[in-house]
Amino acid sequence: YIHVGVNIILRKVGNSITSCEEIKQTDELWELLITSTFKNAHLKFKLGEEFDETTLDGRKCKSTFAVEGDDLVHYQKGLKPGEVESKITRSRVDDDTMTITLEALGKNLTTVRTFKRYTP
Repeated sequence: YIHVGVNIILRKVGNSITSCEEIKQTDELWELLITSTFKNAHLKFKLGEEFDETTLDGRKCKSTFAVEGDDLVHYQKGLKPGEVESKITRSRVDDDTMTITLEALGKNLTTVRTFKRYTP
């Protein structure tokens, strides 16, 4: 996270939060709802169309989503010179498991987070 501009305090918070992600599709409109113990986000988008995003850690960027194979891929381009571009790949492993692979493009840095389906 340091390579995409996240400060030390937010990195520590990010490592300790619990989060839930919900992906919805209605015709061409997609929604990504992220609920966490820190902050929440609700993104609405169409595949291939760039939009303005403020990330959970407060960074402003231009974002684009695409489907690549079976994965939902989220590209983030920083607005300030020198900001690192990110690629976030959401992959369904099985009916109950999803992985999110975060890459700092051009930095050869990757991290993976695994999510299990929530069942109340």
